[in-house]
Amino acid sequence: MAKPLYRLQRFLRRAQLFLLFLGVAYIMAGSVLLLQRASLVVTQRGATSPPLPSLPSIPSPPRALELGMPPVRVGGYGGRSSRIMARGQGYQPGSLLDNRTGARWLMSRNLEIRHLRRRWFHSLMTEKDMSQVERSTPRRNVPHKGSYIGCFLDNSKERALRGSVFTDFRKMTSTMCQDTCSASGYQFAGLEYGSECYCGNHITSLRVRDKECNLDCKGEKGSVCGGVGRLSVFTVEDMLPGQRRYRNVRYRGCFREPENSSSTSLVHVLQLNLTSQSCIEACMNKEFPLAMLRSPDCFCGYATPDFTLHEPAEEEHCSQSNTTEASLPSTLQHFYQVYQTPVQDSRCTEKNFLPEKSSSLVALSSFPGAGNTWVRHLIELATGYYTGSYYFDGTLYNRGFKGEKDYWKSGRTICVKTHESGRREIEMYDSVILLIRSPYRSLMAEFNRKCAGHLGYASDQHWKTKEWPEFVSSYASWWASHVLDWLRFGQRVLVVHFEELQTVLVPRLRSIASFLNTTVTEDRLLCAESNQDGHFKRSGARQPTFDPFTPDMRGLIDGLIRAVDQALRDRNHTGLPLEYLPR
Repeated sequence: MAKPLYRLQRFLRRAQLFLLFLGVAYIMAGSVLLLQRASLVVTQRGATSPPLPSLPSIPSPPRALELGMPPVRVGGYGGRSSRIMARGQGYQPGSLLDNRTGARWLMSRNLEIRHLRRRWFHSLMTEKDMSQVERSTPRRNVPHKGSYIGCFLDNSKERALRGSVFTDFRKMTSTMCQDTCSASGYQFAGLEYGSECYCGNHITSLRVRDKECNLDCKGEKGSVCGGVGRLSVFTVEDMLPGQRRYRNVRYRGCFREPENSSSTSLVHVLQLNLTSQSCIEACMNKEFPLAMLRSPDCFCGYATPDFTLHEPAEEEHCSQSNTTEASLPSTLQHFYQVYQTPVQDSRCTEKNFLPEKSSSLVALSSFPGAGNTWVRHLIELATGYYTGSYYFDGTLYNRGFKGEKDYWKSGRTICVKTHESGRREIEMYDSVILLIRSPYRSLMAEFNRKCAGHLGYASDQHWKTKEWPEFVSSYASWWASHVLDWLRFGQRVLVVHFEELQTVLVPRLRSIASFLNTTVTEDRLLCAESNQDGHFKRSGARQPTFDPFTPDMRGLIDGLIRAVDQALRDRNHTGLPLEYLPR
């Protein structure tokens, strides 16, 4: 009898300890939940407060630089930069740019990165919950500038409107779309998926029930912006001929008529009292990017391999052919005055992810401010494939770079943007397109972006603050180290100079496409040249009213240019363009 009682006592004691353990675990779990809820409330309250005043954030810095940057100095430009210049006559592999410090720069840089990632996280949450918000938000009537026509079918193979295309995943409204289409010379504006805007002068698909266009505009709740495969179409605000004001109309020059006119698919437009303005408007109505005037005839068409617009003739040939009658010699009767209309060349607007995941990872690497976004735009036009990014820049994604959200190692994009220059980061890529731009222009472009965003300009007041000399002191040596590190550790390198892309775009795009092992047609390359500006270029060329570079700054930058130029030549690459530095 005693043994069973003893066993029962032992069991109860163990059970008490077990129950005590469960109770403690339960209390600890409850405490953790309470702490999480408290932190969530604090975060939500903080989200309603006004944001801290700071410059726009930039992509996360190269990890090689996170390990250190040169100390920020206002006056002198010595130290590591002087060691780079000392090697200007011959770059030798080694620990040239490895001793890096700079805690103050690193702290401010990391703060920018945290703001960027926090803003990106909130944008993801907003888009994820968009459908729930749309279901709970009552419809309201929003006034439009133009007239609503109806809802139409639309798909990637048979577009209802086949003109210009642009995207804004955050701020798209019907008014924004109509204004863009009107400025580009189109009569109709269509919206789809709440964020995509299409322009055109002809609707080529069937109309469906209005209720099938059921998605709100991303930037205007209650305003319908199409649906899934459905386009909400508006007529733009009507204006009388001659009163319209277009953007990006430019004179391309005088060109000889191609020998095989039929291969250029020129469309002859008959008009009375022909003028350059009336010829441009006639070609825009027919959705052609080129208007060609040879009095009394007007022709519309595209740039083609037989009519590339790469070899202009003397201007006097066009002036004679447009003012002289039939008695003009036949050798001077076939020259066109060519104008670029605002109509977008639609031959290269369709883009997709790679049909099969690529096993090769290609970097598009550059110093910030060197034109990486512009070159991504050109590559997407020329190849028809999206480019990716090592970073998550919500601004670029909202403007149509759909590869921005894709994981950079997914293999679905044709190349990946990066500003990294550490050895470990460089060796993760199989090859690299190394984009180089003049450090003077790169530094100014990046400072403009920091102060006023991707498309803005810094004011004179910004250039006069102490932040500018500190910026040059830190970033100028980064410009050099970025190039030298990629030359040193990159496995397969194609060097592309920004300035050469501006002057000889098609040959450089052809070499980039070959490096990417992608076949592109001449028509698509010419289309990319026609649409090269896109929506990602700062308007005009606004400069500060004074020279922001002091003699000390120029001495530093010129020495870095010599070092990089020598390193390129030592590795059998083309040296830097002559305009970088007078030699």
